Amino acid sequence: MTITQDPELCIDLHCHSTASDGALTPSALVARAAERGVTHLALTDHDTIAGLAEAGTAAGEHGVSLIPGIELSCLWKSRTIHIVGLDFDSDDTRFRAALERQHDNRWARARMIAERLSKLKVPDLLTRATELSGGDVPGRPHFAQALVEAGVVSNTAQAFKRHLGSGKPGDVKAFWPELPEVVRWITDAGGIAVLAHPRKYQLTATKLRELTGDFRRAGGQAIEVSTSGQSSGDLGFLAELCRREQLLASQGSDFHFPGAPWCELGRIMKMPDGLEPVWHCFKQPVSATAPV
Repeated sequence: MTITQDPELCIDLHCHSTASDGALTPSALVARAAERGVTHLALTDHDTIAGLAEAGTAAGEHGVSLIPGIELSCLWKSRTIHIVGLDFDSDDTRFRAALERQHDNRWARARMIAERLSKLKVPDLLTRATELSGGDVPGRPHFAQALVEAGVVSNTAQAFKRHLGSGKPGDVKAFWPELPEVVRWITDAGGIAVLAHPRKYQLTATKLRELTGDFRRAGGQAIEVSTSGQSSGDLGFLAELCRREQLLASQGSDFHFPGAPWCELGRIMKMPDGLEPVWHCFKQPVSATAPV
């Protein structure tokens, strides 16, 4: 189960807006976070920082501290892995150039997903998925919704199970850079690279330890210990992994849309004691003495 963090310091370092595959605009997302007592928020849209300016304005209006964030896709041993970047310089020219390349990669991936799903005979699938994404690069959730609208499947879960999930035709991984390159983008921009939601990759414990070791050797600095959809066993395992690799500990809801109580802004299992929180190492550190 999830528990609300201490109201004096409620930190959520992983969430998504309409700038990628979330349901709320950046300003609406910040407003919802404020309503739920979040004091420090990182907007971590997929492969884009397009929502940060709007989120920053809203954060000032609602008294929320906004940390620059992003969630970048990469490859590790041919698997798609997500790396969250926190507290980087969003104006860094090399970082922005890397994001432009990643944006091109996402479009190439979207076109390939549409091509692979062409056998389903859905007219203008890529066009509709793009409309559902707000006019930017569509991801698999947008394709899933387009398949629901076309009557191919009854819901998005079925779309992933049959057409878009791991190992299915619409699961396209070929366009992502390798993990060390993505970690370097973040750290060269002065940020902290965080291994996102480690238990969602369906790796064995041995493989996850291998991934975490490779991530640290590539320059990764933190791991998400507490995120949505975890069991207490997951929490304990990730805490031990964090200690073993001497990484900083991060947390975040991975919020995408309202109506999912297991994945709500600010509702995160409390991290075990004895871990060094990533927010202690921000350029403007969040008080190390405040309760979490």
